[in-house]
This record gives sequence, structure tokens and C-alpha cells, in this order.
Amino acid sequence: MDDQAEVGTRAVSLSVVNGVATIIIDRPAKKNALTAAMWAALIDAVEQVDALPETRVLIVRSAGSDFSAGADIAEFETVRRDADTARSYEALNARAFAALRNVRVPTLAAIRGACLGGGLGLAISCDLRLAAPDARFSIPAAKLGLAYPAKGIRHIVWAAGPQLARYLVYSGQQISAEQAFDAGLLLEVVEADALDARVETLAASIAANAPLTNRATKQAINAILSDDPFMMREAERLGDMTFISEDYAEGRRAFREKRKPIFTGR
Repeated sequence: MDDQAEVGTRAVSLSVVNGVATIIIDRPAKKNALTAAMWAALIDAVEQVDALPETRVLIVRSAGSDFSAGADIAEFETVRRDADTARSYEALNARAFAALRNVRVPTLAAIRGACLGGGLGLAISCDLRLAAPDARFSIPAAKLGLAYPAKGIRHIVWAAGPQLARYLVYSGQQISAEQAFDAGLLLEVVEADALDARVETLAASIAANAPLTNRATKQAINAILSDDPFMMREAERLGDMTFISEDYAEGRRAFREKRKPIFTGR
């Protein structure tokens, strides 16, 4: 399957190969800064991933040398000019972040260069983050005189801890990939020429595992972070379903027969 959601020459593309979906943010001339239309296209792409039963894992990456410089500030005079328009714009951002957090499959972010503001919000919304050594991270809201959305701050605290979250937002300063890794914001720092291969290998290993297990686990982790009893009940329901699934029977057979299981998601 090869699907695309495009906004003029500023594209958000989606492809799925062997159960691995890849969303590419493609505006390298502007450091992959996202317009409002691109945020909407990103939501559409993630919803397409959720609707495709063959998808087992999602990679988010960008064209060029930067993950994303965040929201396109050039649009702010129009789309974020006052409190009312800012609320609408932030609701769009929140929908994009939530789409990534709540998509049923595990998600990986492959990060190079600038990962700033809303770009960092996108990366944090992914389950696993791997970066090249040149990656750099910041939230420059205080340098622009606007408040980073409160719900977005919550997710930064989850991913980076309160101390680093405070530093990023108060100072607006950039931190390196090494600093981000030391703080637990990154799973791995991988040499630039090996990053794509490492992300694809990890994605393939996840895709080979039982998708119902991964879905139940993702739901449980999100429920724990949110401290949401309803989400936890849903995680328990999804966990119960694994024990009556064909995949659980296949896993037991494969163990007895000393072979790799072939999971179907049923």
C-alpha cells in the first residue's frame, strides 16, 4: 500500500510495507516546519494507519537533515494571532499529538537535526525515539512570548521528567542528543549513517511480534501515565482478548515446535 496526503508542495506522505507504516514530513527547505494544513494532513495519515489492519508499527521521520523545527511561525499572524485563534490552532496540535499517542500500533520517531517546539511534541508523542548525534531539542515558546499548551507540557514531563521539562520551557535553550539520552528522552543515539537501518530493524522486530499483545501493552502504558481508570479497564479487556486469540495458540505451538511464531493479529 502506498498512500499520500499532500498539501501543495508541502507534503505529509504515508506508505505501508510488510506491516511497517512510515509517515514522512517533507518540507526540508523550511526545516520541516509544519503549517496548519500539514498538521491536519498528519492527523489524516495517522487515522489511515489505524484503519489498516495489516499495519503493525509506525515510523515517523522527515525528509532532509531536520526532524522538524515545529509549527510554521510565518503563519502565526493569521492562524495564531490572538487567544481565540490560538485555542483553535492548539486544538489542532493536540489532535495531532493525540493521534500519534493513541494509534493502536507502537510508534517510533527517527530524529535528525532540529527537533524543536511542536516538532519535539511530535517526537514525544511517539512511543520510542531514536536520534542521530546531531539532533538537538528545544521548546522556544518563551523566546516568542507565547505559552506552550498545558496538555503538551504534561507530555513533556512524562517523557523528560519535571526538571528537564522546566529547563526546556523556562530557558528555551537547546539540548544535545547526548543530554536528551541521559535524561531518558531518547531510547538510543545512533550514528547518522546507521539511524534509518536501526529504526527499520527495530520496527521489523516489533512487527514480527503479536500485534494484540503490543496493542494491549500500549493501552496499559498510556493508562498508567494518564492515571485513567477507564483506559486501564480497556487495557485489561485487550489483555484478556490475547488469551483467547489465535496468536496465543500459535505462540504456544511455535514454542513446542522450536520455531518462530507467525502471528496474524487474530
